[in-house]
Amino acid sequence: MAYSLKTLCSGFFLLLLLSGEMHSQDLNDSIPLKEVTVNAYFRKLPILRSPSSVSVIDNTLLHSQGNQTLVTAMNTAPGVRMEERSPGSYRLSLRGSLLRSPFGVRNVKVYVNEFPFTDAGGNTYLNLIDHSAIERIEVIKGPDGSLFGANSGGVVRIDLLNNYQDSSNLRGGLTGGSFGMLHEHAAVKFRIKKHSLSVSEAWQQSEGYRENSQLKRLYFHLTDNWNYSSAAEISFLFFHSRLNYRTPGALTLKEFENDPRAARPRTALFPGAAEQKAGVDNVTSYGGLLHRVRLVKRVSFVTAFFASHSNFENPFITNYEARYETSRGLRTWLETGNENQTGLRWTWNTGLETQRTDSRIMNYKNYYGEKGALQTDRQLDAGNTCMFMRFNIDLNNRFQAEASGSYNFNQYNYQDISGNLSLDKNIFTPQFMPRVATSFLINQNLAWRATVSKGYSPPTLAELLPTGTVLNKNLQPENGYNYETGLRFRTKKGRIRGDLSAFYYRLRHAIVRRVNNVGQEFFLNAGETKQRGVELEIAIDCIPQRSSGFIRHLMVRRAYTFSYFTFGDYRTETNDYSGNFLAGVPQNICVSDLRILFPEQFSFTARHNYTSSIPLNDANSEYAKSYNLVQAKTAWTYTANRKLSLELYAGVDNLLNIRYSLGNDLNAAGGRYYNAAPSRNYFVGVNFLFK
Repeated sequence: MAYSLKTLCSGFFLLLLLSGEMHSQDLNDSIPLKEVTVNAYFRKLPILRSPSSVSVIDNTLLHSQGNQTLVTAMNTAPGVRMEERSPGSYRLSLRGSLLRSPFGVRNVKVYVNEFPFTDAGGNTYLNLIDHSAIERIEVIKGPDGSLFGANSGGVVRIDLLNNYQDSSNLRGGLTGGSFGMLHEHAAVKFRIKKHSLSVSEAWQQSEGYRENSQLKRLYFHLTDNWNYSSAAEISFLFFHSRLNYRTPGALTLKEFENDPRAARPRTALFPGAAEQKAGVDNVTSYGGLLHRVRLVKRVSFVTAFFASHSNFENPFITNYEARYETSRGLRTWLETGNENQTGLRWTWNTGLETQRTDSRIMNYKNYYGEKGALQTDRQLDAGNTCMFMRFNIDLNNRFQAEASGSYNFNQYNYQDISGNLSLDKNIFTPQFMPRVATSFLINQNLAWRATVSKGYSPPTLAELLPTGTVLNKNLQPENGYNYETGLRFRTKKGRIRGDLSAFYYRLRHAIVRRVNNVGQEFFLNAGETKQRGVELEIAIDCIPQRSSGFIRHLMVRRAYTFSYFTFGDYRTETNDYSGNFLAGVPQNICVSDLRILFPEQFSFTARHNYTSSIPLNDANSEYAKSYNLVQAKTAWTYTANRKLSLELYAGVDNLLNIRYSLGNDLNAAGGRYYNAAPSRNYFVGVNFLFK
């Protein structure tokens, strides 16, 4: 079943008309909308005035469907594509391809509560964090190294459950669903004198849709905010996560059509995924301590220390990899400026972020999911340092301009312990990453913005040393400039809000993943890519939230992404891919959301995701078909008194029961591209909140 873009958009314009007809209703009992703010640049700023292309995924969006995955909520933002090849196996792309990410998150910088979560080797274990522990996500699209160091894709800022509110509360929930899915979570927030604490735990398990796709995750975090004086505070974060999931492996088109639930079968050359018990076991502890102090009236100083340790094991088809990773780092900055509410206001920031990750990487023969004979034993360490500076001016809360930049140092050390080889060091040429941005409030409801920024991303440790292969000393960082402009708009009462952006990103030495004939992956630089795109995000309060009437609230959201990403000059020894579309990038994605609130706290939410066909290899000889994914959820909230409330809910995923692949293996050997997503499935659950 496929819908044309014309059909998909016709409903949107119908809803625009409906919103106009409903405008005449009595709105005296309507509830004012909260203004969306952006926190990424050291201070809160209304999103209308932000000079960056940023999407905010708030608590409502995060929990509008099930609590078992981040994928559906993240994909509501234009320019964002998140995939899940099997339960727990995330991939994330911001305005780009997934060419570099067979799994995990690369060339995107991720922060959690002000602390860098991406390690010095460029890897981010985003799947360690439980969905229920997240309060809010900000996605900055396009390269932004001005404050955040090396990245070519963008920045993601994750806020864990808010522990800064005065009210204490206890919350929790239980969800069960198809394919053995069970998710339990609980969190408590309370104050002790000047301390505001939050403790959260969660457990999730699933048998998975496919053979050999089980998931188990135990998650715990603790945060504390201590306002020990009127001018200073200390914030503490600790979380521990144990994640174990199986990977069923990709299928050929014929296998995908015949039995999408099957794991990768045995062949004449290789055993099957289930036979080898292919999967990932990751035990990680992460901690951070941040001190913020106002030195004098207009000068503040922030210092954050952070460290983590991961035991990572990955039994694979061809071998068994074990990694022991230790990371530590420092992020600090100074801020000064004036505090004028009108006229000219200026802010100056300067700071430093430095990290080091030490990795002991051992490869064994995989003996049916157990470690066999040791094949290699290597030490690979990475270090990076980013010195940044930013100057921002704001004139009459209307015109804003900023110039910023960072100077980035990246290096790695390598030693083959099993081969008794001496230490080998590679220092990449230091890079300056500038960014110039401006925004202008044309009137109180319309703002224009423009940005020019440089992207730069060195190869990750996993790209320099893929599983079972040798160190690739020839792999170079990718870099390029992004040019962008956009408009944000809203109606006078904020009932219609929109964001339109257009960009052109020319990336040189783009890193792509390839797989050889024996199933081993390797990475190479693919010349340049030309990434052109348009993004539109719009939200309409057809009926504003109010306290009377049969429909208490009706909101429609739509996010549209158009991506025209092609290779520039890209030639290998035997092939010329110049001008081809980038693998893994659909040209059109359209995500629509509907939320209706009825009397007695009944609600209904529905989400439709149309994704066009996806090229699966650099040659563009194979495409995954377009698909329409529909999800729906209904809920009822019962408030026993002012202190206790219960929410009962039920939902369905993949309502149309379509067959599609969410997380294709790109440029895979033997045409093994497809990782089948679950068929129609259901979930029910209960949440409680006690204040």
